Amino acid sequence: MRLSALSLAGLLLAAGVITAEAAPQRSVIIMPQDSVKSEQPPPHNGTGMSTAYRYSDQAPDRSMEFRVRALHPGASIGEHVLKHDEVYYVLSGQGDLIADGKTTRVKQGTAVYIYTGNNVGIRQVGSEDLVLVIAYPIDAKGAGK
Repeated sequence: MRLSALSLAGLLLAAGVITAEAAPQRSVIIMPQDSVKSEQPPPHNGTGMSTAYRYSDQAPDRSMEFRVRALHPGASIGEHVLKHDEVYYVLSGQGDLIADGKTTRVKQGTAVYIYTGNNVGIRQVGSEDLVLVIAYPIDAKGAGK
């Protein structure tokens, strides 16, 4: 039995998988790296200095954060309890991830999924910057920004 696109859409609507209300159409935003780059201390009472690439700050009415942060030698993001799930992905370098009192070495190619309520921080180790992709949801009131 073959389903047409309309039949499939009807089934998905009936099952509650999709809704009839479409999300408003928004324009795509292109964010060159240099337009979002700033040198700043790491967040959460971290130590040292970092280069932050705050990509999603340029997207109005967004529902998520997407950032890249380069922790320079000796820098850290201070330990903090998460109010949302969060993902760190290591682009380059090495770091010691502290999660709920346990320290784990992370390096290029490592993804870390951190749950709401976990107490987490990370510090750069070695001679190369620790470069992280950081992504997490924000609520309608902007919590998590």
